[in-house]
Amino acid sequence: MHRALDILGWIACVIYSTIPAFWLVIHPWAQYWRSRRRSPYRVLLPLWISTWAVVALITAPWRDLALYRAYWTWLPAICLFVTGIWLYRASSVSFSADQLGGFPELIQGYREQRLVTAGIRSRVRHPLYLAHLCEMLAWSLGTGLLVCYGLMLFAIATGAVMIRSEDAELEQRFGAEYAAYRTEVPALLPRVRGRTTG
Repeated sequence: MHRALDILGWIACVIYSTIPAFWLVIHPWAQYWRSRRRSPYRVLLPLWISTWAVVALITAPWRDLALYRAYWTWLPAICLFVTGIWLYRASSVSFSADQLGGFPELIQGYREQRLVTAGIRSRVRHPLYLAHLCEMLAWSLGTGLLVCYGLMLFAIATGAVMIRSEDAELEQRFGAEYAAYRTEVPALLPRVRGRTTG
């Protein structure tokens, strides 16, 4: 059981750690991807999946190195898993599946171009990334694997660059409305009270 959880945690962290890199290929070059006649996902998804393999190969030698082994660490991990799942659900309210998948950023002339600032997004601009971080931290805490903590730090570093890039792309698309929203609502650490409108 312990071994299976370690492997599952390592694989989950490999995938989660590559999410910011995936979006870093998109946001700075959103105009380029929108100019393509065929769906950019024909290139982007295989590229992203191949990064899983590369990151897994690079980190495989350290996948068994544990900083600690304690069953009680799964208690806070479970709380983080639940928090992450709640954030995923809250992120999908008033936010279409197409928006979650990045279609407005990537598809030329996409009909749905709207800025969502209500619900969870009145407290945190990027709740999905916060959810990913909760899941990675849960796996890291639970397994105690050095590789999971290392992958989480990699995701935080690339995620910080990616969030700046995404914010710039959103400001270009939505202008002053997004700029005002960006100054009022934090990127990752949620506010206790929602955004005041009016």
